[in-house]
Amino acid sequence: MNFVRNPYRATLGANPPMLVGREEEIEECDRALRNGPGTHERISLVSGPRGVGKTVLLNKFEEVGRSHSWWVISETASHGFIERIRDAAYQIAVEQLRSSRTRIRGISLPHGFGVTLEDAEKHSPKLTLRAALTDLLTLQSEIDRHLGQEPVGVFITLDELHHSQRDEVIEFGTTIQHLVREDREIAVAMAGIPSAVKPLLASDAGSNPVTFLRRANMIELGLVSDDESRRALEEPLLDLAFSWEPAALDQAVKACAGYPFMIQLVGQEAFLCREGNAITASSVARSLPVARRKLGQLVHEPALADLSGKDRQFLAVMARNDGPTRTSDIADRLGVGASYVSVYRARLIEAGIIAAPSYGYVDFELPYLREYIRNQEWSKEDFA
Repeated sequence: MNFVRNPYRATLGANPPMLVGREEEIEECDRALRNGPGTHERISLVSGPRGVGKTVLLNKFEEVGRSHSWWVISETASHGFIERIRDAAYQIAVEQLRSSRTRIRGISLPHGFGVTLEDAEKHSPKLTLRAALTDLLTLQSEIDRHLGQEPVGVFITLDELHHSQRDEVIEFGTTIQHLVREDREIAVAMAGIPSAVKPLLASDAGSNPVTFLRRANMIELGLVSDDESRRALEEPLLDLAFSWEPAALDQAVKACAGYPFMIQLVGQEAFLCREGNAITASSVARSLPVARRKLGQLVHEPALADLSGKDRQFLAVMARNDGPTRTSDIADRLGVGASYVSVYRARLIEAGIIAAPSYGYVDFELPYLREYIRNQEWSKEDFA
């Protein structure tokens, strides 16, 4: 029997075979690059819970940038990301100067980057990020002018934005603001979970130095529709000799609950459990426990890892209900006052763990988180 590669990709951050529900954001990015400097959507901030496709959307934005022949610098906002972006910009400029040597002469760059290739190759400057990007954009602008081509810019994507790197984020933002003011061909797309990003957006004693984030195009990702889930499950099989039985597809769509990562998990496991060339209702039934277990390991466990014991007690009380929970009931169950509960409610909403569907009620934001918590030993304690 010939091996058939699984068409679904249940790996966080990996591009799914069929991306659904994000067409508007991708088109907006494309339009911003075509529209020129000053377009608001050239600086975007993507936020949303784990597993909704933030990194995947950044991947798609990078594809859009490359389709316009832009330079793409892809980074993660961990310690030292400023230096890594600076070094990447410098290396691109050196390579551009080298490759353009036979075609374009007399290009001079600011900040002592060099007039000749030999100078550039000997140069090991302590450039700032602003200087490195300015050099690259100046060189590229000269090349574009000499060749009579459409402007080529620099598209920077920055994943896992986090307030713990506040100083570097401030430096990065200051640099980008200067380049935008100079009408440079620059675009930036950043992504992070709400609890990591929100402190960067909050005012600091009435003054927030990360103003460029607050002015960015905000993209808040959430769940996709059942129709979009159906497309994401069905279309990867269209070019293969496999198909979903209608009842199985309905069952899978319901199980996915509009959660992008769960779509890939269910598709992957159901494909492994297929019967002949068909994914049947039995295939889906056998695949769901595995998909839920992996969802717990890859999404729920990391989401809960940084929570305090009191946060977990709050969630454990919620998990005992099959639907939304009254905050007053949580206060009674924990034996605390309403103001105490309000503090933890706000923290958990900010973390993207719970939501407030109506006044006085809270519910879980992530699919299957309730069931995951019910299976944890710490949730079975008596908090009264």
